[in-house]
Amino acid sequence: LLKEYDSVFVATGAGLPNWTNLEGENLNGIMSANEFLTRTNLMKAFKFPEYDTPVGIGETVVTLGGGNVAMDCARTSLRLGAKESIILYRRSDAELPARREEVHHAKEEGVRFELLAAPVKFIGDDCGNLKQIEAIRMELGEPDASGRRRPVKIPGSEFRLDCQTVLVAIGQSPNPLVPMTTPDLKTTKHGTIAVDSEGRTSKKGVFAGGDIASGAATVILAMGDGKRAARAMHKYMMDDPSWPSADVFEKACGH
Repeated sequence: LLKEYDSVFVATGAGLPNWTNLEGENLNGIMSANEFLTRTNLMKAFKFPEYDTPVGIGETVVTLGGGNVAMDCARTSLRLGAKESIILYRRSDAELPARREEVHHAKEEGVRFELLAAPVKFIGDDCGNLKQIEAIRMELGEPDASGRRRPVKIPGSEFRLDCQTVLVAIGQSPNPLVPMTTPDLKTTKHGTIAVDSEGRTSKKGVFAGGDIASGAATVILAMGDGKRAARAMHKYMMDDPSWPSADVFEKACGH
């Protein structure tokens, strides 16, 4: 692209769902939160049969994760007809990363919370359909790098939940294709593109912003990245050192 353009802005997002990589994760009935919510909303699965894009869920749905997306999945599954919706999360209620109002509304709608528990493996029937999830009880140990207490497995505390659907909502990562095809583009340990405060990458003329640089975040933050990078790209292409930096604009706006 740099052979045809003076500068390139990479904003490919972080839409690759994270998986547990546990035994049985390829069974029928296990899907990512991305797929479930996309089929439900964008493909209008909630209007079936008016729209011929159903999303099949069982009577009992288990959602892995404790963030806002996990709450969306758990609540949506009830609205689609599940008789029981369970959140399985490895830390306690106090450590749930979801907004408190999301947790409140999930409980209000009847979502059951299995806290301090983590999945171990998925169990299927002879036809390859999910029938159970095996989990293990956890206890909180010393704080990890995030500042939250690290969950530790309790030996011998395994238990099983009958379920026909598991929704995996444990975060998203950037697609590795961009850095893989551009070796001199530095990335972080999380797979995001390393950038400075104005969106500059390690490769001259290439800028990046949004989730590909910060990890999964909000639209507002991505918009801010785009504006800062646009100013920096203008300064770079015009070769004008007098053009104000992004920091100047931030200070002027009081942010």
